[in-house]
Amino acid sequence: MQIDIIIKLFEVVFPVFFIIGLGYFFGKKNPNFDSNIITGFAGKIGVPCLLFYSLTLNHLDFNIFLKFAGITLICIGLFAIMGMVVLALLKRNIFRELPPILLPNTGNMGFAFCLFAYGQKGFAIASVSVAVVSILHFTLNIFLAKGKFTFEPLLKSIPLYVIFIAAIFLYFNIPVPKFVSNTTMLIAYTTIVLVLSSLGMALSTLKTVSISKTLIISLTRLLGGPAIGFAVIKFFGLTGYQAGALFIQCSMPAAVLTYLLAKMYSSKEHADNIASVIAASTTISVITIPIIIFIALTYFN
Repeated sequence: MQIDIIIKLFEVVFPVFFIIGLGYFFGKKNPNFDSNIITGFAGKIGVPCLLFYSLTLNHLDFNIFLKFAGITLICIGLFAIMGMVVLALLKRNIFRELPPILLPNTGNMGFAFCLFAYGQKGFAIASVSVAVVSILHFTLNIFLAKGKFTFEPLLKSIPLYVIFIAAIFLYFNIPVPKFVSNTTMLIAYTTIVLVLSSLGMALSTLKTVSISKTLIISLTRLLGGPAIGFAVIKFFGLTGYQAGALFIQCSMPAAVLTYLLAKMYSSKEHADNIASVIAASTTISVITIPIIIFIALTYFN
C-alpha cells in the first residue's frame, strides 16, 4: 500500500514541478520575455474557461458549490487572523503584507495537484476554492494593497461573470452543450500548462529580502495553512476527495497575483516584501507539498 501511495505521489507532484521548472529556466534564459502575454491570455480567456469547465464538469451540486465556497471563506478568515498575529509580532504592516498569507496559490498550483490526486471530482471541488480566491484577489487583495475599496476591478473581472454563469448552470441543472465543454476543456488544460510555466518565469525574477522575517512568514503560510485546513475538515466532518482537495488548496504557497497587485497599488518596500514571501514559500513548497500530498492520499483517499 505504501509503495502504491509513493508511486501515486510521484505521479501527482512531478508533472507540476517539472512544468514550473521549465518556466523557471526559460525565464532565466530569456529575461526580457514579456510574460504579460501569458498573464493577459490566462486572466481574460484561460482562467474563465478553466473555472467554467471545472465547475460544470461533473454537474457539481449547487448546494455543494455553496458549501465549499462558505468553507473556503472560513479558512481564509482563519488565515487572516493567523497572518495578522504573525505580522504584528514581526512589526510588519498587517494590512499591506497580509495577502501572501491570506490567499494561497490555489489557481496556478493547487488546481493541478487536485486534478492529478483526485481526478475530475477533486478538480471540481478545487475550482470552488479558486473561484472564491479569484474574487477576493480583485476585492479584498486590492483593498489591502491600495488601502481603498473600489468596485471597478471587480466589475472588470471576467472570471466573476463566468462564475455567475456557471452558478446558473449548476442551480438550474442545465446541461452544458458538448461543443462548449469541449472548447473550454482544451483551453482549460492549456491554461494549466501556461500558468504553471508563467509561475516559473515569475520566480526567476523575484528577489528575497529580510530573509529571517521572510522565512517566518513563508512557514506561516506553508505550515499554518494545512493546520487550519485540517482543523476545518475535522470540524465539518469532510472525507474523501472533498477533504483532500480542500487540504491541498489550504496548503499552497503564496499566490503570485498578490505581488502583481502590490506592485500596482502598494509602495516598493511592501511589494518587495511580498515578492520575497512568494519566492521563499514557493521554493520551500518543493519540500512541503510532497508531504501534503502524501498525507492527503493516505488519510483522504
